[in-house]
Amino acid sequence: MTSKIKKATCCALVASMLALPMHTASAGMIGAEQAAAQAAQLDRSAVLGALSRAETVAQLQQYGVDPQAARDRVAAMSDQEVHALAHDVQTAPAGALSTWGWVAVIAIAAAIWYFAFRR
Repeated sequence: MTSKIKKATCCALVASMLALPMHTASAGMIGAEQAAAQAAQLDRSAVLGALSRAETVAQLQQYGVDPQAARDRVAAMSDQEVHALAHDVQTAPAGALSTWGWVAVIAIAAAIWYFAFRR
């Protein structure tokens, strides 16, 4: 009984492999200018994506900056400036504390523990 199931499974797999279209992949060289243009476009879209978030729009309006004016300024920036800004956006801490903020919190907690539980 199990050989019939194995044979049916094999036939089904072979039929599905033959039914699927076969595509070949091709690779080619691209120029440095094309790669740089794609990287610049990705950086620009990352910055514009950060500017389109609701929290960012609310913060900009709180500071009196028109969100459309901010997008226009990003559009007027050079590729190097946009790359630096995109790097800052990607590496900014997600929380409110930076590395030194966490060090300060841990140092304060250690001092409280040391003085509170020392006998």
